[in-house]
Amino acid sequence: MNYLKIFFFLIALNFGIQKTAAQPIRFQTSSVSYTDKKDTGTWNEWSDFVNAKVLITLDPKKDLITVNSSEIQSFKIKAYGEITDNEEVNIVPFECVDNKFSKCTILIITKKKENNRIQFYITYNEVKFVYNIYSLN
Repeated sequence: MNYLKIFFFLIALNFGIQKTAAQPIRFQTSSVSYTDKKDTGTWNEWSDFVNAKVLITLDPKKDLITVNSSEIQSFKIKAYGEITDNEEVNIVPFECVDNKFSKCTILIITKKKENNRIQFYITYNEVKFVYNIYSLN
């Protein structure tokens, strides 16, 4: 009888433990802005936001971020940074390499005091882009 109990316990344990796979997270953009560096090394002002309907996919299982703009941009995630979470913002950083082998940093920032507005930043040495986004999941 003890063997039967152990057998059923192991069966129940097997069904109870399921591998969870990270599902891709999809975002839709509404607008984009950019800035670039001056010769002095400081950043210019951000451009005005312009409408932009672009699908962004974050696939943690593949360590890949894809921005489906007119020219598809793929970013291989090389490192996941430390998440910052406080009363004002939640920042999720990624160290990446794009499909042209250029290093960049990607940040997904939720601005809690701005009605949980979400922004997606791509930062290179000489240029930065920011998309206003919302989650599709």
